[in-house]
Amino acid sequence: MNARIDHLVIAADSLEQGVAWCEATFGVLPSGGGKHALMGTHNRVLDISTVRFPQCYLEIIAIDPEAPAPGRPRWFGLDQPALREAVRQCPLLVHAVARTGMMEMLRQRLANVDLDPGVPLAAQRDTPQGLLKWRITVRDDGRTECAGALPTLIEWTGAHPCDHLPPTLLALQELTLQGVPQEALDVLKLPEVRATPVGLAHAAPLSATLNSPRGTVMIDAWHAED
Repeated sequence: MNARIDHLVIAADSLEQGVAWCEATFGVLPSGGGKHALMGTHNRVLDISTVRFPQCYLEIIAIDPEAPAPGRPRWFGLDQPALREAVRQCPLLVHAVARTGMMEMLRQRLANVDLDPGVPLAAQRDTPQGLLKWRITVRDDGRTECAGALPTLIEWTGAHPCDHLPPTLLALQELTLQGVPQEALDVLKLPEVRATPVGLAHAAPLSATLNSPRGTVMIDAWHAED
């Protein structure tokens, strides 16, 4: 395999709003998180690992009102006006991130099928257990490909967030991507992910199904109207 799903990204208007949504939706609270000086964002995270999706977590991310503007578009399309307006109403699933140890090779192969996965940037955040460090692909415009369905690539240096997150009763059972070209799926070889045909009517770019204390919960990803 070339990549595995690393985490799901929930965009929120604020971390307080995102945490309240998480508790109301799933019946669990995030237990970790921190600040991203590189992008002027901050997050809360919780483990959603399963046998099918090992070392996988849910990230609730918001623009940090106390951080200086990063001088460039933020990751995951967080600066898009339509998304900013949408998350004022409710936090939204916007993206998935896939980890790999072959970032440069996968980037080149995605570019060869006319997709722009972005360029690798070095990032880090402090935790009580030490510094987390990684490289992540980010486009110059901050947007994601395939309406968010093409996963961003991440490569961890040392510890992974799940190494120090307590287990939870929230577990990712299924992830479906819609609209990613087959050539790109062949590049990433995501073994645990379902894909639906390009152009399927009324399908969200991503759909995730999770087991939770509130039962089985399915969340569809937000995408801008054409």
